[in-house]
Amino acid sequence: MPPSIAAESAHPAAGASAIIARQAVVNLQQAIVGYELFDRSQGAGAHTAASDVTLIFHALSHAGTEDLIGRLQIFLNCTHHSLAGGHLDLIQPDKVVLELPPLDHADADDIANRVPMLASLRERGFQLAFTPSVLDEVYRPWLPLADYIKFDMAHMAPADMAERVRRAQTGSTAELVVEKVETAEQFEAARAMGFGLFQGYWFARPSVVETRLVSPSQAATIELLNLVRRQASTDEIEAVLKKDAGLAFNLMRLINSSGFGLARQVHSFRQAVMILGLNKLFRWAALLLLASKNGTPPSVSSMAVVRGRLMELLVGDRLPPQEREHAFVVGIFSLLDVMLGISMESALQLLTLPQPVVDALQHRTGVLGTYLQLTEACETGDDRVFTQAADALGLGSQEVNWAHLQALAWSDELLGK
Repeated sequence: MPPSIAAESAHPAAGASAIIARQAVVNLQQAIVGYELFDRSQGAGAHTAASDVTLIFHALSHAGTEDLIGRLQIFLNCTHHSLAGGHLDLIQPDKVVLELPPLDHADADDIANRVPMLASLRERGFQLAFTPSVLDEVYRPWLPLADYIKFDMAHMAPADMAERVRRAQTGSTAELVVEKVETAEQFEAARAMGFGLFQGYWFARPSVVETRLVSPSQAATIELLNLVRRQASTDEIEAVLKKDAGLAFNLMRLINSSGFGLARQVHSFRQAVMILGLNKLFRWAALLLLASKNGTPPSVSSMAVVRGRLMELLVGDRLPPQEREHAFVVGIFSLLDVMLGISMESALQLLTLPQPVVDALQHRTGVLGTYLQLTEACETGDDRVFTQAADALGLGSQEVNWAHLQALAWSDELLGK
């Protein structure tokens, strides 16, 4: 690694971060059936529509070794104002339970006016959870929409809870969840009342994760937003993704996250753009602009872009089209460990990539690994590695140097230098 990069990466580029807690939801057999996510970055009483967006975006895009949105059911606290947000389009609805509080003022007209929105969410595949207030007469229009009713053991007297549980069992088909279960006695009491799902310290304390995003440049994100708004071609959009490693990483992280719900893995930027579509791509880029901060040293992002382009040029027509695209991916992701402040092995666990790409990035093996060694030698001036790699690939030094100059010029033009 060149000295300038090593100095700048002494402090990991964490990008934007948020503190997210995840607590297990268990069944009668105490097997985990889901998790509830909490945004712990907000102070008490600071839960807002904006924090709802941040929570989901960070959980989907988290650049860490733990997948916060796995294959189990996820319970998310929401405000009513956040329900129309485009962030919900980025997540697979059939695995998400939206937990909704009662309204500040239980006005019958306001309650009735919110029914179409709630019903449309369920039609899209989301499930809804309410507090026991949904059993009150004024909330009768919401009760048929309840998939879950969540009771708080710490804030309800046993007699009141038992009475409301009976009303829920006779007046709705919702599953009953009890939280704040902290002792074996409370668990037995809740089970006797008829609860089937449980949360609390008796089963598991929340695990806390500081999420991280790889921050793209603001200029590249804005350029992407502008291209999408004018319905630019896939080629133009792909070009923007190729010039910013942060944008590229975050998009691939999202599209292949379990929360997005694809049945197969996506390995190319073009494919990711086509699957996401312009509307979702715009919402994603707008959320990324709001959620991320400038954390990666500019020289790191610039070098990643140069590497991607140089490898693309060196490969040329020597490899099949799909492998040519893999060459660019290897180059632009070759500094992920620097950008994330973690080992390359850990960084690669965040993305599902073809094995030849993984081998090249982690071990510098395979034909793509040899191209990467040659690319790195162009930066470091290591004549021995340069000669060995160039000879192995059948490339002359003049051809390689010319490609390097072209890659540098391309990067300067794209990055506005």
